Amino acid sequence: MKCSAEQHGQIAIINVKGDVILDHVEQLQKLVDQHIAKQARDFVLEVSEVEFIGSAGLEALIRLQDQCSDVLGQVRLVGVQENVSEILRITRLKPRFDSHETVDLAIKSLQV
Repeated sequence: MKCSAEQHGQIAIINVKGDVILDHVEQLQKLVDQHIAKQARDFVLEVSEVEFIGSAGLEALIRLQDQCSDVLGQVRLVGVQENVSEILRITRLKPRFDSHETVDLAIKSLQV
């Protein structure tokens, strides 16, 4: 898994490429923590190149959502692949995460 990020005001955009599994979750969490330290409140995760998310990855998403909720922020997912969508559905987590087709649409949804 590879992650990169940029921040625009209080919105952090994280691009995730590859499977989100136990061996890679720490890298994602460090990136999230760095942006929270920079006052990021909302997170947009671009996951169009993620084909699988394991239990540790799901826990990381829930943790991120909880961290955002603590500061009245939100999490948006962008480009969710069918496999990941099915994993979210099976685990009953799909309703917890708003999904969008593009980063711009996700950002607009946060600015309403």
